Amino acid sequence: MKKFLLIYLFSSAMFYQAFSQAAKLTAVFDPNNSTVKINWSMVKSQVRTAYLLLRSSDGVTWTEAAKDKMLRNYTADDVYFFNDRNYASGKNFYRLDIKEGLAEGKAIDMMQTSTLLGFDTKVIGSTNDYAKTKGSNVVVITSGIPRKPGMTREDLIGINAGIVKGVTQNILQHSPDAIIIVISNPMDTMTYLALQSSGLPKEKVIGMGGILDSSRFKYYLSTSIGCSAADLQGVVIGGHGDTTMIPLTRLATYNGTSVNNILNDDQLKKIASDTMVGGATLTGLLGTSAWYAPGAAGAALVETIVRDEKKLMPCCVSLDGEYGQKDICLGVPVVIGKNGWEKIIDFKLNDEEQAAFNKSADAVRTMNNVLASIAVSVFKKYFTSS
Repeated sequence: MKKFLLIYLFSSAMFYQAFSQAAKLTAVFDPNNSTVKINWSMVKSQVRTAYLLLRSSDGVTWTEAAKDKMLRNYTADDVYFFNDRNYASGKNFYRLDIKEGLAEGKAIDMMQTSTLLGFDTKVIGSTNDYAKTKGSNVVVITSGIPRKPGMTREDLIGINAGIVKGVTQNILQHSPDAIIIVISNPMDTMTYLALQSSGLPKEKVIGMGGILDSSRFKYYLSTSIGCSAADLQGVVIGGHGDTTMIPLTRLATYNGTSVNNILNDDQLKKIASDTMVGGATLTGLLGTSAWYAPGAAGAALVETIVRDEKKLMPCCVSLDGEYGQKDICLGVPVVIGKNGWEKIIDFKLNDEEQAAFNKSADAVRTMNNVLASIAVSVFKKYFTSS
């Protein structure tokens, strides 16, 4: 039976949590008291692969207090993977942490819930031992730190680049054929870095952002129309940033009917605008980054790969002439399967949409060039100014 291991590398910049719709899994994590409530009420009849991606407040505190140590180790805190009876009964689930003993302690704590929650996957905690991740098929990287007072954008990019590249190299030493999913910010630039520094085929490096952005797009559409978001089709392409993403309102549909037949131009412009600042809106309300939707988006992508579902998803991938762009990783519609992304689908953008896409690409290249210009010599060979 094929082994699937998900490495989920957290930081104070990425506050993610996920639940698998296929397994009807619901997880709620309270960072104030580090408690997790899990409901597997419907897993008995239809057990599937479930991914529970959790953030630990301990790791965030440690990350901020010991940044230099983190950079030396190129990792962050929680690593979680759950397998179900059909796919990996008795298989292992690894959790890595940079803080001594934390992963081991939490792994034991989680294992002591196995008889209560009905799983027999072995949960293994490890402090910085990448050897235990040998044979991983899917790796999800969210490592990085947020910008702090007095820190320039150049500082942030350089530090996050160091972490992402180090994590990538450590993982590939033990899992050379892994598919890498990047969620670290700035995501488009970090995806490009992971691709260039890993040496993997381009199909095996994927940035998640477009899936999350599209989910937010459909949420805002549903609230305006007054319908179920499940009845909507809507895609966001371009960069994963407040000014670089492009909600394709022209192509959005409600059960086959164009939303342009339901909503007026002003409504659609507001929906697009709200989508673009969706993450910032939640940060303002929560005082921190979003949790549930980003985690669910990451889990959906992993599940599509593991189950070889051939779903069409907007993801950040390497372009070589598609959509008029080369030598850049940017969000476009792609078919996802067991080998990563399989093909790019051309949505035949109109002139206005293509102009917006080109502008988004220019902004992402500017960010890439910032990384090239800073004094981080180990990365300079992977970036050239445009």
